[in-house]
Amino acid sequence: MERVLVVDDDKEIVRLVRSYLEKAGYHVLVAYDGETALHTLRREEPNLLILDLMLPDRDGWDITRLIRADTHLATIPIIMLTARVEDSDKIVGLEIGADDYVTKPFNPQEVVARVRALLRRTHLERGATVPQVLQVGALRLDVGRRTLTKNGEPVELTPSEFELLRVLMEGPGYVFTRDELLEKALGYTYEGMGRTLDSHIKNLRRKIEPNPRKPIHIQTIYGVGYRLMDDES
Repeated sequence: MERVLVVDDDKEIVRLVRSYLEKAGYHVLVAYDGETALHTLRREEPNLLILDLMLPDRDGWDITRLIRADTHLATIPIIMLTARVEDSDKIVGLEIGADDYVTKPFNPQEVVARVRALLRRTHLERGATVPQVLQVGALRLDVGRRTLTKNGEPVELTPSEFELLRVLMEGPGYVFTRDELLEKALGYTYEGMGRTLDSHIKNLRRKIEPNPRKPIHIQTIYGVGYRLMDDES
C-alpha cells in the first residue's frame, strides 16, 4: 500500500483529504506543522507528500527546499496545497522542486486524481530484467533505476523533471508540442499547465545546461514546444 503524507495546519482539511485518500486505497500519514512533517518524512519515507504552503513554523517553500537538498528524500513527489492562487507563488513552488499545485478550495476527488497520476509517473516497474537506458550525447538516463548522469556525474531530478527528460530523450531532435509533453510526461492536461511546464523546463536547464540562458540541449521552438538535441547538434 502506497503511503501519502498530508501536511496542513487545518485539521479539517487534513481529515477531508485523508478520508478520500484512504477510500482510494492509500495509507495516509499526517502532520500539522513543518518540523513534524520533516521528522515523519525521514522516519517513514512516504511515497508522496501533500504539503500546505502556509504552516505555523516552516512554510512549504522552505520544506520543499530542504527535501530537494536531502539525498534520501530528494525524489519524493510533492503536491503543494494552498490558498495562495497568484501565478508567482505557483511558479516559485514549482521552480524550487514541487511537482504539482492544488489551490484551495479544492475538490478532494481532484486531489486523489493528482496523487494517482503523480504516483503512476514515479512508480518503478517491478520485474524488469534489464533496465532501459537512454543516451543522448553526454546525458545518460537509466529509466529502471531512475538516475541521470551527465559526463558520468550524477544529476538529481525531481519526479516531474525525470519524466519530462525521459520523454524528450526518447525522441531526440523531435519537436514535442507543449500539449504532447504535458500528456506524455505529466499524465494529464488542463488549462493553466503551460507555465507549470515552463517552470520544470527551466529547472532542467539549470541542472543539465552549461549555460541555462543559452541552452544547447533543451531547445525552445517558439510557438510549438521543445526538443532535445545532443552536444554536437
